Amino acid sequence: MVPLRATTPVTFSVRCGANHKQGEKMKKALLVIDLQNDYFPGGKFPLWNTEATLCNIVQAISNAQAKKIPLVIIQHIANPAMGIAPFFNQNTDGVKIHPAVLASAPDAPVVVKEFADSFVNTNLEKTLSELGVTELLLCGMMTQNCVTHTAISKSAEKYKVSILPDCCTTVSEMIHNIALHAVSTRVPLVLAAEAI
Repeated sequence: MVPLRATTPVTFSVRCGANHKQGEKMKKALLVIDLQNDYFPGGKFPLWNTEATLCNIVQAISNAQAKKIPLVIIQHIANPAMGIAPFFNQNTDGVKIHPAVLASAPDAPVVVKEFADSFVNTNLEKTLSELGVTELLLCGMMTQNCVTHTAISKSAEKYKVSILPDCCTTVSEMIHNIALHAVSTRVPLVLAAEAI
């Protein structure tokens, strides 16, 4: 297995859920998944490469806004009925969306979730429908969990879905690369500069 690096341009031709007619104009949306304080230094579960990933995502947000591509911010909040979670607990600083993301996209809708799949028990599908979206560009944290589970969700099958590998991260570079390699057979990996 050859490791995928965020700086390596990788594009796969597999199209997950591309149920659209030839020549039909696709409307993209950038989904920013779980960029929350607990994943950054000082948080309850800091990840690998967060600052570089954050910079890439803020640039992707700026590029999307310049091209009138809608943004949807997704926030994970642990369900208190399930007990105290290791992180992302209600009413904590760690559960809050990173201030750089909020500053970059202050008017973006926020979808709150409690599962890895951003579609499960949320209003994400309704939000995307209201925006007229047919193509999803996914970025965020963690690569092998919420990003991947959203990308391969049963509910995502009606969209053309791509993951922006330079705009994702997780606990380590190795896990990031393994997750991207694993999902690449089902979902294209496209660098943000090429996708937006």
